[in-house]
Amino acid sequence: MILVTGATGNVGRHLVNLLLQAGEQVRAISRNPERADLPEGVEVIRADMSREEDLRAALQGADRAFLFPAAGQVHGFLSEAAKAGLGHVVLLSALAVTMKQAGVIGSVHAEYEQAVAGSGLPWTFLRPGAFMANDLRWAPGVKNGGVVRAPFAEAATAPIDERDIAAVAARTLLDDGHAGKAYALTGPASLTTAERVRILGEALGRDLHLEELSPEQAREQMITQTPAAVVDSILTLFASFVGRPADVSPAVRELTGSAPHTYADWAARNAAAFR
Repeated sequence: MILVTGATGNVGRHLVNLLLQAGEQVRAISRNPERADLPEGVEVIRADMSREEDLRAALQGADRAFLFPAAGQVHGFLSEAAKAGLGHVVLLSALAVTMKQAGVIGSVHAEYEQAVAGSGLPWTFLRPGAFMANDLRWAPGVKNGGVVRAPFAEAATAPIDERDIAAVAARTLLDDGHAGKAYALTGPASLTTAERVRILGEALGRDLHLEELSPEQAREQMITQTPAAVVDSILTLFASFVGRPADVSPAVRELTGSAPHTYADWAARNAAAFR
């Protein structure tokens, strides 16, 4: 039995499908199982990860787990997982833990990693960089005028398709030999913000216009939905990406045997969201 937390998220949904295809028993945690819309064959448990009794029930009989870390819930999960004798936990961390400029983003994920490593459970850390799915935030502007408003037009990342993160997660849960290892995960190419806008436009068959925001303008927009400390960390980090190519990791290909999806693949697959 494999327990998947965050099963309704960008990575979790794909992971659940891959595990089912591999013939595994899959259990998912959801506060609202009736709204989870997960595939037939998944055991969906109504649970609040902040409640010990819910975690205890979710972990009963589970051999391995995929942990999507949520604030205030990681330590409780690990405590109950250790009591349950969980055999392996795969943590969705972030590449930011390896970056000095990442500030609070890196430190928060580093704390999660430290908690998992200190739990006594066999562990694997997945450290993806920027998600391609993050660019779905451009959809309103693309729909209304074909405009993408974003800071740092020349900041380069190697964004990764959420399907590739799920594929790596599946392999690390199903195959032996991954305990105690941390994997940096990226897409196949370094792309600036401007290059991603161009590729997205090509997928949509439209000319999109990038309106570059100043850091101050971007902060003013982002702070309405995200804590100020996190916003400042994001802007500082992306400022450091300007003028240099992003590192590209071979881990997806090495671990899954398949090349990671390109940004063009992702844009074509998600074109409907921008129309």
